[in-house]
Amino acid sequence: MRLLLMSDTHLPKRAKELPAPLLAELPRADVVFHAGDWVDTATLDLLESRSRWLVGVYGNNDGPELRARLPESAYAELGGLRFGAVHETGPAQGREARCAARFSDLDVLVFGHSHIPWDTTAAGGLRLLNPGSPTDRRRQPHCTYMTATVTDGTLTDLVLHQLPPR
Repeated sequence: MRLLLMSDTHLPKRAKELPAPLLAELPRADVVFHAGDWVDTATLDLLESRSRWLVGVYGNNDGPELRARLPESAYAELGGLRFGAVHETGPAQGREARCAARFSDLDVLVFGHSHIPWDTTAAGGLRLLNPGSPTDRRRQPHCTYMTATVTDGTLTDLVLHQLPPR
């Protein structure tokens, strides 16, 4: 099962559209995660129409229309792993412990907000993944997203994709 992970698209404020390499991944993905800060409903509509299965949440920059359509946190069991998604607006310091306590029943948590790619495992085994942002690199060298595979209860082939400058 192939996964596509993204967050913090901030359209149309930080970019006019999703990058072509990211859009090219959509038909290859069995499940698409978006960890919040969509900003516009058009991006949600696009991903809903092109994704086999979309797991999305709202972020702190998402208004009432998106909050009416998306939960604060979302869950999916995929290939024997328990996944969750949340925007996670707390500080980086203490994130692992905070998320491990809040999401103790999960194997993998996809989160957003910081625009900083992240891949760590908290005490207790919760894997925390932040795909960064495909449209707003902030202080990072590149805009990014992630892909991964779930096979027999194991997350494999995790790749952080760096996008070319716009």
